[in-house]
Amino acid sequence: MEYSLRPQFRSRGRAAMTNPDVRFETLRREGVDDGWATDEVLPVPRTTVTEEVPRRVITQNQSPDLSFDRSINPYRGCEHGCIYCYARPSHAYLGLSPGLNFETRLIARPDAPELLRRELRARRYVPRTIAIGTNTDPYQPIERDRGIMRGLLQVLSDFNHPVAIITKGALITRDIDILGPMAAKGLVRVGVSVTTLDPATSRAMEPRVPLPAARLRAIRALTDAGIDVRVMVSPVVPALTDHELEAILQAAAQAGAVAASSIVLRLPREVSGLFRDWLQEVFPDRAARIMGRVRELHGGLDYDPAFGTRMSGQGEWARLLRQRFVIATRRLGLDRSLAPLRTDLFSVPPQAGDQLPLL
Repeated sequence: MEYSLRPQFRSRGRAAMTNPDVRFETLRREGVDDGWATDEVLPVPRTTVTEEVPRRVITQNQSPDLSFDRSINPYRGCEHGCIYCYARPSHAYLGLSPGLNFETRLIARPDAPELLRRELRARRYVPRTIAIGTNTDPYQPIERDRGIMRGLLQVLSDFNHPVAIITKGALITRDIDILGPMAAKGLVRVGVSVTTLDPATSRAMEPRVPLPAARLRAIRALTDAGIDVRVMVSPVVPALTDHELEAILQAAAQAGAVAASSIVLRLPREVSGLFRDWLQEVFPDRAARIMGRVRELHGGLDYDPAFGTRMSGQGEWARLLRQRFVIATRRLGLDRSLAPLRTDLFSVPPQAGDQLPLL
């Protein structure tokens, strides 16, 4: 069922209020009030999960803005429902809307661990750090029951393969029994995203993400287990969360984070309209100011995808934000560069049927 939520019927636990048309479709749908259902209450959108069996699970990229060339996504769509999520437009490739569909119609890849095992065993495979969590969060709520991310980690551990994880999910602490020994070998690092310390703002922007205090506790648990954690102040929303930059860095440092990074808000494709609608509903008093600052960051546009500036922004406000970040991280000892993860330990574990070495 496809529908939009009128603001007065906006569901708790969902950030998007509409299902924008899929840009690859030739037909367009438009809701019209015919005057008959003036007090109709639309159904609450429930989460549904379907399964996908891809041919390969490792995705390659050549982006000059990224520090990795390969990644894995155990899920498509994300129940966390962050209104600002730059990954929303990827749902259109499935014929689904980047709006409510992205939060409610999820795709799981239960065979991902076995596919990964097969790809890592390929004769010509060359190990480099695999990033997980770069598109949708591997520790979103359905991971608790599905366990696909845990299966992937077990395979990477078996092969002594390096992995970099990005998440907002406190569920990552469940896997410390795998991550801790990998960290001791120099095979893992974790980035935990903290956008705000205000629980009300967090619940509005990212409705099904663990609250900031839970994420800080996760940082502490990970670092106590010997796992390097980078706090990611991402995205910084101008005129809404930018004033918290130093406070977030301070709280993360106290929780044990050893490094930090920051990315400004970016609103590609359908995310722009979804975010503007959300602002008008949740923060109408400052919506114009926020969008004005966003456009200042991106050369007068809601978003400029140019490499080199799309994540940092441009202009005086971006320069001042960067200056604040540098000063704060230096003061807190978060300005360090983490050592590269090791690839020299990579080895293919034997499996049934393999010929054993003679010596």
